Amino acid sequence: MIKYRLFCKDCETSFDSWFASSKEYEKVKKLKHLNCYNCNSFKVEKTLMSPSVLSSKDKIVTISRDKKFYKIKNKIKKYQKFIKKNFNYVGDNFVHEARSIHYNKDKKSKGIYGNASSEEISDLKGEGIETEVVPWFNDNEN
Repeated sequence: MIKYRLFCKDCETSFDSWFASSKEYEKVKKLKHLNCYNCNSFKVEKTLMSPSVLSSKDKIVTISRDKKFYKIKNKIKKYQKFIKKNFNYVGDNFVHEARSIHYNKDKKSKGIYGNASSEEISDLKGEGIETEVVPWFNDNEN
């Protein structure tokens, strides 16, 4: 586990967040799943942090945080299973499909999920189309 000090460029909020590894941080950032808890902006960057030295007490806290991480990850995987079972996957066609459903009121459709950039999500929200960003773990990840 690694802890980063993050900074939101929009609201200038500074906060800490834990990641399984630095590689995990980069992956989450690239997939645009990293947003500010205060303003929901995706303009979040790492800032400099001083290293910390762990004592045995800190190790217990770290183990506890690891357990929390895996508990949360398992909960997210349960949500993913529910989403896969109850919604249609539209992949990179998400924005088009969301607009189709929204503007064609006669069309009865099962909910959808897929991929969109933060800019596309902002555009949809600007049009009054409700969307949610859900963290996503690939099936092949531990």
